[in-house]
Amino acid sequence: MELAYYSDLAVRLVNSEEPARGTDALTSVDAVRTLFGESQQAARRATDSDVTRLRSVRARLRAVFEAAAGGDEVLAVDLLNALLIEFPVSPQISGHEYRDEDDRPKWHMHIADYAANASAGYAATASMGLAFHLTELGVDRLGICEAPPCRNAYLDTSTNRSRRYCSDRCATRANVAAYRARKRLDTERSETAPRRPGSNPPDRADRADRADRADPTRRTADSTHDSIPATDR
Repeated sequence: MELAYYSDLAVRLVNSEEPARGTDALTSVDAVRTLFGESQQAARRATDSDVTRLRSVRARLRAVFEAAAGGDEVLAVDLLNALLIEFPVSPQISGHEYRDEDDRPKWHMHIADYAANASAGYAATASMGLAFHLTELGVDRLGICEAPPCRNAYLDTSTNRSRRYCSDRCATRANVAAYRARKRLDTERSETAPRRPGSNPPDRADRADRADRADPTRRTADSTHDSIPATDR
């Protein structure tokens, strides 16, 4: 299993809650088991107590992402180190689950935990995976979505460190909002701009023409109305 999988566990847990929207998907044992994904053996250990435990870990992992997104690298590292100390793991070489074309094991690093419960095991692997990601790619690769009200966490794997949103959907929504804001600002500036000496304010015809360009259906409706004989109106 690749180490990138473990860092995804951290993102998955953090994003099970959307504070700005007041939603929380981590409300049952089934929700806990869903978080584990492919680790079905670990998921079967989950109990009702793991819901509360994982919510606590979630808040601490979110604080790591918030600190990183805010540019406080030292705080992000300190918070993550605290999790690593509290939830230790034992790296091991594994290959029993993966075989190559010659039926030989594909050796890889596997993070083994010997936690007393499912939530502690999840916290251990998620924290270690996030630590590998942070040290390999940089603290600034941990981000928080910049498209309000979304505050989802994400891991930036772009080549130029340019990611700002957790998904394409949020990126599109943010771009549309920015475009509309620019259009409103341009309109406000044109309406409040001082007129040149000798220029006349727009007459009624000019205003109507502008309205027609802004809403083509308006002109069609007016033309249709004018074509109806007065006796038929």
